[in-house]
Amino acid sequence: MTDASKTVDRQRLVVGITGASGVVYGLRTLDALRELGVESHLVVSKSAALTLAQEADLSVAEVNAMAEVVHRTADVGASIASGSFKTLGMIIAPCSVRTMSEIATGVTSSLLTRAADVTLKERRTLVLMVRETPLHLGHLRTLTKLAEMGAVIAPPLPAFYAKPKTIAEMVDQSVGRALDLFDLSWTPVKRWGEDLPTLAGKGEG
Repeated sequence: MTDASKTVDRQRLVVGITGASGVVYGLRTLDALRELGVESHLVVSKSAALTLAQEADLSVAEVNAMAEVVHRTADVGASIASGSFKTLGMIIAPCSVRTMSEIATGVTSSLLTRAADVTLKERRTLVLMVRETPLHLGHLRTLTKLAEMGAVIAPPLPAFYAKPKTIAEMVDQSVGRALDLFDLSWTPVKRWGEDLPTLAGKGEG
C-alpha cells in the first residue's frame, strides 16, 4: 500500500525494519499485527533491502505488501513524523547500531528515526529489538542513554524455558513478548504459569 493519512478506529503501530541481521523479527511482527487486527505502518531503511534479500529472499516491495500502510524512508513529512498522529508506539525489529545511535542523538536523518524520535517525545512506547554482539562500551552507553530517554531495549533472545522446537518458535516468542509491551497479546506466545508450568507446579518450589 502507499502512504496515506486515514481516519480509523483501530489501533495503529509503527514498524521499522533496519539493515541489521534478523529481518524475520520484523516480518513476523507484521504477520502478528495483521492477525491481531492492528493497523501496521511500515518504514524500511535503505540498508534493510540488502538484508531482506540475503536472509529472506524478499524484495522491499514484497515486504511492503505485508503492511497496511507503507511510508518511504525519505518522506519526513509522512503522518508518522507527527506527534498528532496517534499510535500505540513504534517497534524497530531488528534495530541496527546505526539506527539506535541516531535515535539516541535526537538528530534524525530519515523517517524511520524521526518516527522513533516522535514516539519518545510523545511518551509512547518505543521498543528496540537491537541486534548486535558483542557490545563495546560505546554501544552500552548509547543503550543506557536510550533507556534513560524512555526507550525499551528488547534484544531478541531465545526463551529456552518455553522449550522451542524450531527457530520459528523462538522468533515468535521474541516477537510476542515485544508486542506484550504494547499490551498486545499474540497467540503463539507461551506464558509462564499459563501455557508452561511453574517450578512450584512441578513440585520443585
